[in-house]
Amino acid sequence: MPLFFLIAGVFHPKKSNFEIVKKRVQQLLIPYFLWSFILFFFWLFLGRKYGESAALDLSPIKNFIGVFYAQGDIDYMNWGIPMWFLPSIFLTFLIFWLIKKFIQNKKNQFLVIIVSVFIGFLIPRFTNINLFWSLDVSLVSLIFYTFGYYTKNYLFFNKWRGEKIALFILGILHLIFSLFLLQEVDMYRSTYGNEFLFIINALVGVLFWCNLFKVLPIFKFLSFFGKNTIPILAMQVRSLTFIKLVLVLTIGSSVFNFTELEKIVLVLFQLLLMFPILLLINKYVPFLNGKNKSI
Repeated sequence: MPLFFLIAGVFHPKKSNFEIVKKRVQQLLIPYFLWSFILFFFWLFLGRKYGESAALDLSPIKNFIGVFYAQGDIDYMNWGIPMWFLPSIFLTFLIFWLIKKFIQNKKNQFLVIIVSVFIGFLIPRFTNINLFWSLDVSLVSLIFYTFGYYTKNYLFFNKWRGEKIALFILGILHLIFSLFLLQEVDMYRSTYGNEFLFIINALVGVLFWCNLFKVLPIFKFLSFFGKNTIPILAMQVRSLTFIKLVLVLTIGSSVFNFTELEKIVLVLFQLLLMFPILLLINKYVPFLNGKNKSI
């Protein structure tokens, strides 16, 4: 998740006019609400009657409220928990945009951002309230969004002599942090473990992956999926449900305990299932992908 927020910061526009906000509404919020209503009504008339949802006996009213509140775990978003990310990243963009627009001094900007991150960490420590559009997560994510905005040339565009050495060092550090500093992290539920280690580990991780991306060749099929992240975010759970249904019909078991390798294979099958749908979305209903025209 920190990597997604950082990449969003990389593409934050330099201009600070209200047209930029309108464009982000078109790119993030309109697709969010369209997909959320589609997923909710699918869940209401079909999804909640099968699988784990049937055993939970969840409230349709709460889940309808969840479309607008975009928080509350399975009680409010059983139709599509992954969709929380779109309103949250919009809030991160909006807060950063407001800071840059109304605070001219860069030092004061950084001070406000640091205080906002600190507040974002404090909220889940002292309350159990799920804030509207994951506001507390958006405040914490400002650190990654800001980092992406101010280091984008180094991260993605400029090349320098020590890249491979830096990649090796970052890879070792990333491995050490991942193996020996294990802690539970779930940004959706505002679970960070040790906040300082969370930030350090996240920054080491994103620096490693960003440097790795720079030395890898560009694959067109990966670029295609990269341009369709919103529909993928919306359909990933439903595509996995379809795969599980096929497995139930073929092998007869409804209990799954996938290995890490099997999970990677499942992701590939999910992408294959979604590929023709993504083509149709981009051709006929591009607004579901935050676009005005087909790509």
